[in-house]
Amino acid sequence: MADANLEGDIIILEHSPDIFPVVTGENSISKRTKLFLAGHTHGGQVWFPILGSLIVPSDHGDKYAFGHVRENGTDMFVTTGVGMSVFPVRFLVPPEIAVLTIRSR
Repeated sequence: MADANLEGDIIILEHSPDIFPVVTGENSISKRTKLFLAGHTHGGQVWFPILGSLIVPSDHGDKYAFGHVRENGTDMFVTTGVGMSVFPVRFLVPPEIAVLTIRSR
């Protein structure tokens, strides 16, 4: 990416949210990254009241399990998706097809 002579903001589409800190940290690959889109976590797939999701397939636990996060000037959206992994069940984590509208400022 450093060799590309590109202008404007960057949108990254990545399967897992685990590299988000690499993209947004002080040693980030580009300060122009404004939006990071991911999935992989299934939102934890099974959610229990009070306890939350016991297993989230992420190095960061439930920090990036689903939804919107903003860090160091970069927005990330993690969808819960429609699939399942390990066990064919979802509990209190409904499937999601996210539709995002991106507008210029």
